[in-house]
Formats: sequence, C-alpha cells, structure tokens
Amino acid sequence: MAVPPSGTEAGLPPTSAEESARPDILTLDGLGGLKIGQPVPAAGPWAERGAQTSDACRTVSSPAYPGVYAIVTDGKVQRITLGQRSKVKLAEGIGVGASDADVKKRFAGFREEPHKYEEAPAKYLTAPNAANGSSALRVEIGQDGKVKMIHVGLMPVLTYVEGCA
Repeated sequence: MAVPPSGTEAGLPPTSAEESARPDILTLDGLGGLKIGQPVPAAGPWAERGAQTSDACRTVSSPAYPGVYAIVTDGKVQRITLGQRSKVKLAEGIGVGASDADVKKRFAGFREEPHKYEEAPAKYLTAPNAANGSSALRVEIGQDGKVKMIHVGLMPVLTYVEGCA
C-alpha cells in the first residue's frame, strides 16, 4: 500500500493525528472518523440519505455535519465535500465563503480550471499532486469570487462536478 504524501506535498501543511481527529477540520485524511480510502464507519452518524443515483457510487451525509457529504465507491470513501451550509474548515482556516485571494495566498501553485457551469471568475483550483494517487484538495470558487465548495479526495472522484458524475 502506498503511503500518502505529507500535507505539504499536496498543498496543505502536514496532517497531525490531532487535526485529523478534530470534527471541525477537514484534512487530506478525512473528517473526524470519516477517512479517505476507508469504508464508512459502521458506528457513527454517516449514512446514505435520500435517493441514490447508482449502486456503484453512493453518497453519505450526517446530521452532525450540515452541508457536508461524502462520495463512496467500491465501499470506500473517495471524496468529502464541504458545501454551502458547512461550518467545517481546513486547518488553514479556509472554509466556504472565504475569498479567492485567501485561497490563492495559502495554496499558491494550484492548477486553475474554468468552472463547468458558471462564467468567470468562477473556477476550480486543484492541488498539483491530484493525479498522483493520493488524497488531494480542490476548491470551487463561485462567480462572487468566494469559496463555494471544498473537496478532499482521490482522482477521478475528486473532480466529479455532479456528485457521482
């Protein structure tokens, strides 16, 4: 099994065990007990809710984390997404609503791509290591120049733009 890179290699500071265990901090490892590359914990608040689009790709959410969902394929968490109602942040203090300038200041060197559904200045900012097989960060900027969503996960699921698609 390959050892994931340190947070520094992925455009984030090193992940400490303390940070990855904090329920309000999203790291490259995951969010609280929900870990990238691992099955959804059997004992915990994460569960499938609502309609699912396929058996191959499922989403889970938790009432304890409003605005957060995870994508699960092959029985393992592939991506965790912070959405509009989420109060969870990255260790750097970046969360939904942060400015594009703040993201660029903390994550210089991220690859910039046009947004699939919104006109510029909306865009995606993706960690340069996203294609190397380890967990990476992707930030979605809206037309207002603010963080709309934050994704941490594995390719290709990291770049899905419509949940499981």
